[in-house]
Amino acid sequence: MNEPEITEDLIAAHGLKPDEYQRILDIIGREPSFTELGIFSAMWNEHCSYKSSKKWLRTLPTTGPQVICGPGENAGVVDIGDGQAVVFKMESHNHPSYIEPHQGAATGVGGILRDVFTMGARPIAAMDSLSFGRPQHPKTAHLVKGVVEGIGAYGNAFGVPNIGGEVRFHRAYDGNCLVNAFAAGLADTDKIFYSAASGIGMPVVYLGAKTGRDGVGGATMASAEFDDTIEEKRPTVQVGDPFTEKCLLEACLELMATDSVISIQDMGAAGLTCSAVEMGDKGGLGIRLNLDAVPQRETHMTAYEMMLSESQERMLMVLKPEREAEARAIFEKWDLDFAIVGETIAEDRFLILHGNEVKADLPLSKLSSSAPEYDRPWVETPAAGALPDLPAITPIKALRALIGSPNHAHKAWVWEQYDTQVGADTVRRPGLGAGVVRVHGTGKALAFTSDVTPRYVKANPYEGGKQAVAEAYRNLTACGALPLATTDNLNFGNPEKPEIMGQFVGAIKGIGEAVAALDMPIVSGNVSLYNETDGQGILPTPTIGAVGLLTDLDEMIAGLPEDGDIAILIGETKGHLGQSALAAEAFGIEAGDAPPVDLAAERRHGEFLRANRKHLRAATDLSDGGLALAAFEMAEGAGIGIRLQSDDIAQLYGEDQARYLVACDAAGAEALLKAADAAGVPAAEVGQFGGMAVEMGVDAGDLAELSRLYRSAFSDAIHGEEPLG
Repeated sequence: MNEPEITEDLIAAHGLKPDEYQRILDIIGREPSFTELGIFSAMWNEHCSYKSSKKWLRTLPTTGPQVICGPGENAGVVDIGDGQAVVFKMESHNHPSYIEPHQGAATGVGGILRDVFTMGARPIAAMDSLSFGRPQHPKTAHLVKGVVEGIGAYGNAFGVPNIGGEVRFHRAYDGNCLVNAFAAGLADTDKIFYSAASGIGMPVVYLGAKTGRDGVGGATMASAEFDDTIEEKRPTVQVGDPFTEKCLLEACLELMATDSVISIQDMGAAGLTCSAVEMGDKGGLGIRLNLDAVPQRETHMTAYEMMLSESQERMLMVLKPEREAEARAIFEKWDLDFAIVGETIAEDRFLILHGNEVKADLPLSKLSSSAPEYDRPWVETPAAGALPDLPAITPIKALRALIGSPNHAHKAWVWEQYDTQVGADTVRRPGLGAGVVRVHGTGKALAFTSDVTPRYVKANPYEGGKQAVAEAYRNLTACGALPLATTDNLNFGNPEKPEIMGQFVGAIKGIGEAVAALDMPIVSGNVSLYNETDGQGILPTPTIGAVGLLTDLDEMIAGLPEDGDIAILIGETKGHLGQSALAAEAFGIEAGDAPPVDLAAERRHGEFLRANRKHLRAATDLSDGGLALAAFEMAEGAGIGIRLQSDDIAQLYGEDQARYLVACDAAGAEALLKAADAAGVPAAEVGQFGGMAVEMGVDAGDLAELSRLYRSAFSDAIHGEEPLG
């Protein structure tokens, strides 16, 4: 078929600006073919090239004695001792999930799982961080149900436990939900697989499912804002098949055990184009592909469609040629396609053949490492104004405002749709802070959490970035785990707006400072920009996924408070209510500054808690909702009441950082307070667990009634409210 003429409109439709197109002309010295234009578009879009963020990502701390592989590969790799490593990453599928929530979320899970097992790791855990618009918005219920259903359908069928995450609602996400998917796997430290091709004349092998037209242009779509043409973008959303992916996992791990694989790369964003270019570029080699050999599930596919398809459950591999027959037999046994589609070449070329025609002939290195890189103008976020005086409210009424909102209600409606126990190694399920999974066959365990408070980041990107890392540190610490490392998913609006770029820069500075101070280097991640609809951006949402290690499961803090236990608060309370959950939920006020984060105190208090775990029956960090919400959640989870001494709203609902609430028996409380005094760590008795009431000073509420509200508010918000017109 005749290829379309390269016009200004066609160039713009591929997300390329005039100066970027001129750069293409300068590189190749001629007008590109249609397929070549598609290839440049795929490799140079924001989603694949990080052209607006690379400058700042380079400033993040990414190394440490525990880090085996930092950013740049499919996933990060961290040593957990005994010749074992945890492999993990977080990635977004925001735009696809807004257009087609079930498939968008499902293929987000599939993609992040492939990133992990491409490295030679067997997935052991998944999480998701979800941000939606107001529950009463006409599209929210559809999105929530579709996204949760898609995550569950893919993860459950594949067979990976979903052990944590977060769900939030805010009007800023009305036109652009966020779906951030996390996965982690286990591998032997001497059996990690990388993507850099090596050797000349080595076969390039296509593995997995057949290529179709779904997802063509998906990465380019994910690098643009939404407008009223959103429904036209539906064909750019991929369709997933978790059963095929499970077979692909088993076939890949079986093949990896045979010492046949030189390099391997997941076909994710931009499909065959990105995977081939990245393998060649990292290995300093060229790639020749013959598309006639690509397994196809649709007829008359063009070179453009095959190169840009984002069909799921596919891998690209460079194979030792003498192992072809053995490798082919493994994939045929698993009923998967195995096709030699090209070879590595010495020249710096990306040569694409189809139907005996050259469809693309480009300098391969210019597609990846020579992609545009921008130093976007940015302005610092102005200092937040003062928080106005909040109206008077009683402690229990304040609690009802929080636990009756979908943001702070119990999230069982979500995670009960996920298989949290598959694999039989889950030792701490969702709903209790960090999730914990046993390292199979050992006494060790890994803890996982996902955290960010977007209100803080909008008010103060620097402190908000620090806080996201600090909260992840506390969540891991509260279950007894030593925080090891982090992955990030940086979700922001249009970086071409200096105020949005300023949010990004501020958050990066805060995140970088925090991961350095808390010894939690960033080892992988993802940037998702242009999260805007009709010019309205999301709240800046730099999600932090973190992993911690329990060298002995006996060290896990996993209990629940018991009747008579003493409630002790570790850390200093000043009563910071700026940008607090109380102000937002009870009064609709989002004002004031984010709480300041003292990283030295975070580390000192975390180390103190882990060192004194023997005195604790239960522990939780304090974040949204402060002491009151943490105490209620801890007591309600145990089915008992709580009596807090104070009825001061700022003391109860302030969101000062570096704080934990712990439950101890009388002897444990005495020992803990004595140890805190010796260590110079602020700690004080704040109440007692027991009975069937929730008491704060002289104000009290019935535990059973509050529990009913807490456990029904999320489902009621999704199913019960009349949508806005």
